[in-house]
Amino acid sequence: MTDFNQSRRRMVDTQLRTNDVTDHRILDAMEVVPRERFVPASKKAVAYIDEDLPIGSSGSGRVLMKPHIFGKLVQLAAIREDEIVLVVGAGTGYSAAVISKLAASVVALEENEELAKTASEILIDLGIENAVVVDGPLVKGYPAEGPYDVVLVDGAVEVVPDALKNQLKPDGRMAVIEGQGGAGVARLYQKSGETASARFGFNASVTLLPEFRKADEFEF
Repeated sequence: MTDFNQSRRRMVDTQLRTNDVTDHRILDAMEVVPRERFVPASKKAVAYIDEDLPIGSSGSGRVLMKPHIFGKLVQLAAIREDEIVLVVGAGTGYSAAVISKLAASVVALEENEELAKTASEILIDLGIENAVVVDGPLVKGYPAEGPYDVVLVDGAVEVVPDALKNQLKPDGRMAVIEGQGGAGVARLYQKSGETASARFGFNASVTLLPEFRKADEFEF
């Protein structure tokens, strides 16, 4: 039988610490949040391997992000304990559960009804009271609860909608991975006035969120 407590400690020591995740708040959060609760039953035994893990129905294209990439993305966002965070593409709720340990409150946006229901049930079952799951198109964000100190996109994108940048507070930050495969790059957007400028964070290979795929372009 898998010892998940030991698996979590090993994940922190061999995947996060060795990949420059140094924020003790993140390490502590990822050591206590039961990642195995957020994957299908068939994947629980491998919940802590450093790979993207499929979640939801077959063909949904949705995954739980690699632990070390997720940890680095959260660290890039530099979330403070008094901040409100919007998680875009919350999936089954793992990212919201971890970030709930770091922030004042979390709005977890998910447009897949099956995933949103699962996320809400798990967060309630774990007694997490400062994170709420909301339904809506991922590309539009969730302005009803904004603006936000931090927006974190849980998956790779081909294009970053202005709608997400516009929901940042003055000096707010958005952590997102742009591009697929070996071309993937994590960036941090910082709001200043009416614009948000980006800086390089780290190279990252993460599964694309289907909702953030570029529209097909015609070639002549």
